[in-house]
Amino acid sequence: MKVSGLLVCACVAALSVGCNGRNRSDNTVATNAKGSATADTAGTAGSVSNKDKDFVNDQLSGGMAEIQLAQLAKDHAASADVKQFAQMMIDDHTKAGDQLKQVASSNAIPQQPQIDSKEQSLMDKLSKLNGPDFDKAYMKAMVDDHEKDVSDVKSRVDKDRPKSSDDRVTMAVNQWAADTLPTLEHHLDSAKQIKNKL
Repeated sequence: MKVSGLLVCACVAALSVGCNGRNRSDNTVATNAKGSATADTAGTAGSVSNKDKDFVNDQLSGGMAEIQLAQLAKDHAASADVKQFAQMMIDDHTKAGDQLKQVASSNAIPQQPQIDSKEQSLMDKLSKLNGPDFDKAYMKAMVDDHEKDVSDVKSRVDKDRPKSSDDRVTMAVNQWAADTLPTLEHHLDSAKQIKNKL
């Protein structure tokens, strides 16, 4: 009787350890599955090319600068055309920036946009101008900036279509570039027309 009681206790203990072990193993699997997903995400972040990361951050930085310059233009410009152009910059660059941030977030691309010293220097210069002097300097800057923007974004596009790539992240960035290029080209054309009128 004592032997069978001990045997029952041993079986209960073994089952208890077995069940707890199974729970631990399930937790480990869940943790591994979660950890694996996190590792995949980290792996994606680790596999993001410097070219993609730099492009995304350059575009986000440029967009931030365009918006800040446009806000300055709304206060300092004399021309109704320049003010209207500035509002278009705010609307379009905010939308394009939000879309690019979504692409970056979805593809684990680190976002570190910063306004560079060249853009800051331009803002400082323009903040001291008003009226027609501001209009001319601002629109010249917009032509120059958008020529560079169009060139940079075109490097990701083939005949209005995103350049093909085997890399999922690069394709997502290239698709954003293809979608955004017509807007930037419109900005450039508008900036040139307004500059020529001033």
